[in-house]
Amino acid sequence: MQRIPHIINGRQVSEAERYGPVFNPATGAQEKEVALASAARVEEAIQAAQEALPAWRATSLARRTAIFFKVRELLTERKAELAAILTSEHGKVLSDAEGEITRGLENIEFASALALGLKGERSEQVATGVDVHSIRQPVGVVACITPFNFPAMVPLWMIGSALACGNTVLLKPSEKDPSAAVFIAELFAEAGLPDGVLNVVHGDKEAVDVLLEHPVVKAVSFVGSTPIARAIYRRAAEHGKRVQALGGAKNHMVVLPDADLDMAADAAVSAAYGSAGERCMAVSVLVAVGNIADDLVEAVRSRMTDLKIGPGTDPSSQMGPLITAEHRDKVASYVAGAADEGATVVVDGRDTAFDGDGFFLGVSLLDHAKPGMKAYDDEIFGPVLSVVRVETYADAVRLVNENQYGNGTAIFTRDGGAARAFEFDVETGMVGVNVPIPVPVGSFSFGGWKDSLFGDTHMYGPDSIRFYTRGKVVTTRWPDPATSEIDLGFPQVL
Repeated sequence: MQRIPHIINGRQVSEAERYGPVFNPATGAQEKEVALASAARVEEAIQAAQEALPAWRATSLARRTAIFFKVRELLTERKAELAAILTSEHGKVLSDAEGEITRGLENIEFASALALGLKGERSEQVATGVDVHSIRQPVGVVACITPFNFPAMVPLWMIGSALACGNTVLLKPSEKDPSAAVFIAELFAEAGLPDGVLNVVHGDKEAVDVLLEHPVVKAVSFVGSTPIARAIYRRAAEHGKRVQALGGAKNHMVVLPDADLDMAADAAVSAAYGSAGERCMAVSVLVAVGNIADDLVEAVRSRMTDLKIGPGTDPSSQMGPLITAEHRDKVASYVAGAADEGATVVVDGRDTAFDGDGFFLGVSLLDHAKPGMKAYDDEIFGPVLSVVRVETYADAVRLVNENQYGNGTAIFTRDGGAARAFEFDVETGMVGVNVPIPVPVGSFSFGGWKDSLFGDTHMYGPDSIRFYTRGKVVTTRWPDPATSEIDLGFPQVL
């Protein structure tokens, strides 16, 4: 059986006290095993990153840029190979896997231009003979803890800016689909990244605890569920670390009565069921405003019957399996309990039959959902779309703003004034206007509000420079030595 190794100081390390299973979700079969790091193994990786830091921090921006250009070239050339890895371990269809890599490449391209983003400022003659300038310097060794749902894109979100800013990195991917992280680290090495600058350690809570508490690790970046994000933020912050921890979501898509019904229905189906709903930006709540509700529900339902669900390697598949059998069963439980809570089960994904032992589940549509129902309140993270009916635009905004999550939301309308008001009124970090999944391009930053983010900076883009660097201000004066004298007073601007 193939064994997935750590990458520590440029070498593969497969030996471990414990190993975890890695399944092919489309077949349900264990095809690989991954080494799970002990505390001692994580310590070894931290030591490698610490030792590599001085030389990497001193590496010129021109040299760093050249490495990132090469990484972009290699990722582009080998996109199909990486996509196949994603499909085999996560289950998503190949087209979705390739799209994930393309979005990750945006962050590599942004990192390639960080010579511009790292420029400081200068003021001349702030006092007589005194100049002031600012610079940004790397924070040091950083830990990047990434989720299972985007095993290539989210690591590229984090390590791109972290490395370009001059930090060394400990990447801890999900143990459910860990091979993509190893593949990416090997591409960086091929591009010329020195040993120890990017290390990959696999593991569970034992490994994470070391990263959160070790004094050498200066910053922690995390994406995952809200309970874990909150716990990681608290624990790492208690140990003096800079933290950005992105949590869960309950993304609403508001459809006004004037919206193009067909466009809105197409968008809702695509955004709810793409990647089996295992996206933190997936639309999980469809908010039907006014008299459009019946027609909208029927338009969504009619489109669901034609969806092709199957192995990600099948070119005709539009949606693949869920990541594990346990997660599939948990998602199904929300559909099972919806009717008892008062929702109408329009389409029950549990009724869809599949051959084999893969972790498949059909798509579900719940109508007449309301706050207080588990299917509405919880982040399901699966192919379940809930419809909430409201009377007015104000009701829709109130529904979004009262939700505990504030990751992303969207509005579908032909009314520019309503769209502008929504942009102003809604309390989420990312907003789409006739765009169901408003994930920003790489030159902007990604992140939510409320219980979707713990920390004060969003991910990738301009915020990543602020997160992965520290500001330093330098005040200089070159006076004539003959004018030097003792002055115990407070410094004055003269």
